[in-house]
Amino acid sequence: MDSMRVAQAAAKGGRLEIVEREVPQPGPGHVRIAIEACGVCHSDAGFVDAVFPGVRFPVVPGHEIAGRIDAVGDGVAQWQVGDRVGVGWFGGSCFHCTPCREGDFIACENLKVPGWAYPGGYADAMVAPVDALARIPDGLTAVEAAPLGCAGVTTYNALRRSGARGGDLVAVLGVGGLGHLGIQFAARLGFETVAIARGTAKEELARELGAHHYIDSQVGDVAEALRGLGGARVVLATAANSAAMAATVDGLAHRGRLLVIGATPEPLEISPFQLIMGGRSVQGHPSGTAQDVADTMSFAALTGVRPMVETMPLGDAEAAYQRMLSGQARFRMVLTTGD
Repeated sequence: MDSMRVAQAAAKGGRLEIVEREVPQPGPGHVRIAIEACGVCHSDAGFVDAVFPGVRFPVVPGHEIAGRIDAVGDGVAQWQVGDRVGVGWFGGSCFHCTPCREGDFIACENLKVPGWAYPGGYADAMVAPVDALARIPDGLTAVEAAPLGCAGVTTYNALRRSGARGGDLVAVLGVGGLGHLGIQFAARLGFETVAIARGTAKEELARELGAHHYIDSQVGDVAEALRGLGGARVVLATAANSAAMAATVDGLAHRGRLLVIGATPEPLEISPFQLIMGGRSVQGHPSGTAQDVADTMSFAALTGVRPMVETMPLGDAEAAYQRMLSGQARFRMVLTTGD
């Protein structure tokens, strides 16, 4: 094909419009991906609204990408045309900054996020560097795989690196786009899993996803409820609500950890006293490298973890984006390129 569709915002805060672009050719160390599915992540608003620095318009968002390689550039030996691949928030690194030289590629000071560093996945095709590629296992469809490149790897990677061990009490704050995956991963990792959400509307779903306990944050004290269960070794804070995060700290066990992945600019109101007593800690957790994405997908395929998605065709990208922003989606919006 000579041309392809992309959904782009022409200016800050603009609508996503479908336009035709020339099909890009992969340069050395890059591949072209025929996109089959792309998740619509809330972080995409940071690019459309130019919240992140250095966004250049028109911008094509999308960093939860799944498809097949249909062309390879010079010097690419380990990937072939036809390979099923995903690209997530980690869209490549610079290899020369201090974090990269230390092997901490997700903390790269020049991280290449699709939709920011180069055109993203709201498109029929895209070009990506090979260090951004994660192999998709046969057990996952493209629609299932796409959200695992950001929402999935963020929750799974945070939990598996949290220090919690099988049988430990682990709480997931929020039963939404991140939280519904976090609950599944926590349960499959062998943790005694607690779901925390406002009201009782999501209790049945949380238990179906694997939660052993449910705490309604509108009834009683969340920290007291966690202490009643023995104290949480880890609280995975997926809800972007700083007050709700802070309310869990006193429910941490000794040496317990609050893992923050729900992004919000609001400050956390936690006193040093709360942390010093019991040796508690608060840690932010970034997404994960392409290998972490591959690990996430393999674990999900093995254990039955699946994102709950609503799909729309690429041509309806603006409608899908607005549905994501409204919070009406349950729980991840995914764009598809098939007819």
